[in-house]
Amino acid sequence: MSATGEAKIARVTSEASPKFTVGQRIVLAIVPRIVWALLSVVGRTWHFDVIGEPGVIPVREGKKAGPEIYCFWHQCVLPCAFYFRGSGAVILISKSFDGELITRILRMFGFDAVRGSSSRGAREGLLGLAHIIESGRTAIFTADGPRGPIYQTKMGPIKLAQMTGAPIGAFHLDPRRATILKSWDRFLIPMPFTRICVSWANWTKVPTDLPPEEFESKRCELNAAIERARLRAYSRFGKVVS
Repeated sequence: MSATGEAKIARVTSEASPKFTVGQRIVLAIVPRIVWALLSVVGRTWHFDVIGEPGVIPVREGKKAGPEIYCFWHQCVLPCAFYFRGSGAVILISKSFDGELITRILRMFGFDAVRGSSSRGAREGLLGLAHIIESGRTAIFTADGPRGPIYQTKMGPIKLAQMTGAPIGAFHLDPRRATILKSWDRFLIPMPFTRICVSWANWTKVPTDLPPEEFESKRCELNAAIERARLRAYSRFGKVVS
């Protein structure tokens, strides 16, 4: 990649953070290091079972990500951060305090971030991710984030795929044993030494000439793919669908 391209990527992934209170800055200085240390230790006790729909070649742990788009539900952030560590993938994260906290944690695992919003149609964030894909790296969406509703993907991944021609990989990570937080996304904290099913569905492909009036049908196709991945993961461990 040219020096100009590298400079453009650096600008996209290192935007100035919004100003925070003194208390928030203390949290940002301390909490990411604690989470990184704990997850680095506990994550090494997890065992990943990787499955996929017929014809799908799952992306394996430790694989360097290419010019693709990955989508999963927000509740899977923690195991995903460990599974895809070191991949060099870039995730779209809001400019809020919570977004800054997540960004700092993910950077310690080898990810990077474009700050913006997929739920409000923010073109700035999508253009940033388009530059990432053009550079040969993977863009990641928590498809129902940052505030839900749960299990309902936003339009951002479809718009990005249409802009770039990159395929969208849909997957779900589900632990056999986990603490489930009482949050909108039912956030998952896998227990130490548990098995985690990494379930991949068929990829969603969006033509670059797809007219806007057909975006919704592709969004529904992607939503269904992520849900199939989630339900296959549940079935792996004999869980009841929720």
